[in-house]
Amino acid sequence: MTASRARSLRHSWSHATTTLAVLALFLIPAQTVRAQTPTRNPDPWLAEHLGELTDLYTHLHTHPELSFYEVETSKRIALELQKAGAKTTSNVGKLGVVGVLENGPGPVVLVRADMDALPLVEETKLPYASKVKVRDGAGREVGVMHACGHDIHMTCLIGTARWLADHRDRWSGTVLFIGQPAEEAIDGAKNMLDDGLYTRFPKPKYALALHCASDVPVGSVAYVSGPTLASSTSLLVTIRGKGGHGAWPHRTVDPVVLSALLILDLQTIVSREVEPIEPAVVTVGSIHGGTKHNIIPDEVKLQLTLRSFSEPVRQLLVEAIKRRATSLATAHRAPAPSVDVEETTPPTINTPELVDRVVPAFIETLGESHVKTAKPVMGAEDFGLFGTGGIPIFMFWLGTQSPERIASAMAKNEPLPALHSAHFAPEPAGAIDTGVRAMSAAVVRMLPPKRP
Repeated sequence: MTASRARSLRHSWSHATTTLAVLALFLIPAQTVRAQTPTRNPDPWLAEHLGELTDLYTHLHTHPELSFYEVETSKRIALELQKAGAKTTSNVGKLGVVGVLENGPGPVVLVRADMDALPLVEETKLPYASKVKVRDGAGREVGVMHACGHDIHMTCLIGTARWLADHRDRWSGTVLFIGQPAEEAIDGAKNMLDDGLYTRFPKPKYALALHCASDVPVGSVAYVSGPTLASSTSLLVTIRGKGGHGAWPHRTVDPVVLSALLILDLQTIVSREVEPIEPAVVTVGSIHGGTKHNIIPDEVKLQLTLRSFSEPVRQLLVEAIKRRATSLATAHRAPAPSVDVEETTPPTINTPELVDRVVPAFIETLGESHVKTAKPVMGAEDFGLFGTGGIPIFMFWLGTQSPERIASAMAKNEPLPALHSAHFAPEPAGAIDTGVRAMSAAVVRMLPPKRP
């Protein structure tokens, strides 16, 4: 793992903490949760195969791998896609997997699942809890856990591939199944696209994905039309000064003080430079400087994450940070600072026309009471990159928690364990059943029926 990738991992998702925002997705009164009715039209195929899929989930959960290290996971996903009848290619964008399931003439639909896990010691106490520990890019021993639901995502991908393969009479066209590495480091989708995903394989007309939600009832899905997840930009700001003894500050230029001033000044960017109706976030996630209590250091490093839904706002945030850092240095006789953009990923903006076509399939399959609208969140995802070239995209949220557990948490006024929490524990069988049914219905809706 390179130093850049190690940094990416440390602030995961560029969304490691921002996934917590999924908790704000739904405002469901406790009485509504208790009133949830079973999803309609149980699928006999899933009733027969759900046990096998749950076993696959358990295997994936107990064998998690970090971003850029999904070697065995990639092999397993490739094997499962092959078993489903897809023509499978491995090592696309390093560890990415592409499975092509062809079934006559028709459009190409892409279905994507991410494969990487997070550097967390699992604390769910489940019998199949991960006990994996590895050395990360910095050489530290870390636990490894699927705390963002990627194990559910992969299982739903394989379940959808199997369902479509066994129901070829219901659709015509091509489905492109993607096992994507390194979503948490926001490099995986870019690596696959740079490696010719849309030139070496059939170019999709539509791209679909699902993502676990930590507080949505199992059996339900939810969606946003339009801006869904924000862009994420990671900045490294280096504040320089003139070090010296802490007892003689007048002989120094203190970068710690300058950093404190800058952190406070950054809080005015969103409130005073961004149009009030434009969502934006500027967060200083880490500050590192100095070695001892009586030594003024030569420099301090700040790591920032920026979130927005539009490119002009993103550029405004970066420019405003550079301007403030430079002006403070000039005012305090400090050497020029540096502001480096380490990585960025675009927003995930669901295409309204695609959403309008797919949602009725959800309602028909799951029942109207199990299809919810949600709010955009400032978490980030690299799924938006699959919309390169104007390809319509749609990512929807998948419920993972029992209604009883949600109602209990609401009654106690306690939050449920969020995504990226060491305590996150989905209800696998129900989530997989719903995910496969919803995704299969979405794919079939986008493809013409098979002609006799």
